[in-house]
Amino acid sequence: MSAAVWPPISSDQLALQVSAAQDRELEWLLVQLQDTLHSLKAGLEECAALLAPNENGSTLVLTSVRSESLKGLVTRVGTRIVKGNIKLKLASLPPPRGSSSYDLAISAAPQAPTLVIEQLTSVRTLINACLDVIDVTTWTGDAKNANFISGQFQLLYDNIQEARQALKGYSDVQRPWTEKPIDEQIFDPPLPRNVSFHLSIFDAALLLEIRTLELCNPAEESHSGFDIRGRLAMALGGTRPPIHDEVDRVFSYRDQEVRVKEKIRVESQDPALISAMAKLNALEHSVGLSRKALNIVMGKEE
Repeated sequence: MSAAVWPPISSDQLALQVSAAQDRELEWLLVQLQDTLHSLKAGLEECAALLAPNENGSTLVLTSVRSESLKGLVTRVGTRIVKGNIKLKLASLPPPRGSSSYDLAISAAPQAPTLVIEQLTSVRTLINACLDVIDVTTWTGDAKNANFISGQFQLLYDNIQEARQALKGYSDVQRPWTEKPIDEQIFDPPLPRNVSFHLSIFDAALLLEIRTLELCNPAEESHSGFDIRGRLAMALGGTRPPIHDEVDRVFSYRDQEVRVKEKIRVESQDPALISAMAKLNALEHSVGLSRKALNIVMGKEE
C-alpha cells in the first residue's frame, strides 16, 4: 500500500505525515481496546459464575450405552463431586451377597476426602488470572503504552486458550488414570483396591472410566490378552473376558504391574460446562482479533 498527497510534497514530509497518521490510528485503537477489556471482563465473570459453587449444584446422569454395566447419578458443586451413587454390573466385580449390583457411593462423612476434578480447578484458576490481568491493565497499567497493552493481550490469549483446552480435555492436558489414584476413603464403603475410578472432563462433559484390575504374573504366558488360566477357563465353558482397548497392555498402578480386566467409559453432558466452553471460544476469538489489529497498527509481523 502506498501513500500519496496532492499537491506533491517531499518524501521526508510524506514520511512524517504517514508516521503521524499511524500514531493517531494507534492512539485511537488503544482507546477502543479499553472498551474491549471491559467486555472481556464481563464474559470472563460469566464463565467464572458457571464454574462457581452454588446451592443446588449440577446433578448428572451416568449410564452405560447399550448395557446395564453402569448406572448412577453424581452431583457437581463447583470443582467438586459432593454426592454420587453408581451401580456396577461387571463379571469381574461380583456384587455382595443379596445384591444385584456392586454399589459405589460418595461418602457423606465429614472427615471423608473430597473428590475434586483437577481440570475444573485449573480452568477456574486461569479465569481468575485473566480477571487479574484485566484489572492490572485497566487500573495500574499504562493504557497508552502499546507494547504493554500488547503483552497483556498476549497473556490473556494464552490463559484463555489454556482454560478452553482444559475443558476440551484431550490427552495433552488430562492426567493419565494411572497417576494419582483416587483415595479409596472417598467412598463408603471404601473403593476396592482392584477397581480404578477415574473422573475427568472431555469435550465439556463429565467422563467416568471404571476399570477392574488384576496383578500381572510374570510366570504366566500371555497370548492376545489371555493368560493360560483364562484360556483354560474358556475351554471349560467359562465366559469370554470382555474386549476393550487396553486388554493387551500392562500398566504401573499403585507401584504394581497390572492389567485391565474390564473397562467402562461413560460421558454425561454438563450444560454449565458446555456454556462455559462456548463463552471461552468466543472470548479467545475476540482477544485474537484484538491482538491481530494491534500488531498490524504497530507494524509487528504475525
